[in-house]
Amino acid sequence: MPDLNVIGVVGAGVMGRGLAQDLAQHGHKVLLIDIGKDILDDAVRSIRQNLRAQLLMGKKPGGKGVDETLSSIVTSTDLAVLEEADFVVENATENFGIKKDIYRQIDQICRPQTIFAANTSAISITRIGSLTERPDRILGMHFMNPVPMKKTVEVIRGYHTSNETIDTAKQFLSQFGKESVIVSDSPGFVSNRVLMLTVNEAAFLVHDRVAPPADIDKIFVECFGHTMGPLATADLIGLDTILYSIEVLYESFNDSKYRPCPLLKQMVDAGLHGRKNGKGFFEY
Repeated sequence: MPDLNVIGVVGAGVMGRGLAQDLAQHGHKVLLIDIGKDILDDAVRSIRQNLRAQLLMGKKPGGKGVDETLSSIVTSTDLAVLEEADFVVENATENFGIKKDIYRQIDQICRPQTIFAANTSAISITRIGSLTERPDRILGMHFMNPVPMKKTVEVIRGYHTSNETIDTAKQFLSQFGKESVIVSDSPGFVSNRVLMLTVNEAAFLVHDRVAPPADIDKIFVECFGHTMGPLATADLIGLDTILYSIEVLYESFNDSKYRPCPLLKQMVDAGLHGRKNGKGFFEY
């Protein structure tokens, strides 16, 4: 098995910074990339706060202090630093146009043996692989939020993904305490093909005035035993990401059951993106 010590993390949003933190706490050097220094600075501040909160709760994963963990994370706005990476996880915005530009660049920058894992909610892994000269070394790796607290990852095999790539991905995940469930490439995979329909239908219930958000979620939590209702889950993920994902499913399957709820589209247009900016179906 190859050495997987230096990990590239492209995208320093909620998922990228959570992944960077988790990797650094487990002894990896992390190359955290985003387009703006302000985004990267905010990511480091957020990781610092999360690490301090863990210490206050008596937790010290990996036996490292805050400064020691942060020293393992190198931030940059230049994709060229990924030349050093043994494995790359891409967490850019759920938009194929943006991802397309990233993969064409990193395919030229990274060593031929480097594996790329797309942390995507719904975009085809096979389609992403077609952007590169290494489709056999492309796979999906759908992390859940918050990354440091979620121990299982949905791993997606694209049409050309090799068995060796899957084995290396399992090794990579095991190095920071994760297990995997391997699924085949299909828009939305397993988790979001089901979840996005649930969230979208819950949004339609609000739109149709069947029930307010709190009551809809209460039924899922108190009747079905879910940890969180579908609308609070949507706020946690980000309503903009939810809408992107539903639109991908609608475009991919041409099936009316994936038609995005008009209320969800209006909320995203109004800038109500959920927890990330303080207001979605609920206020934070």
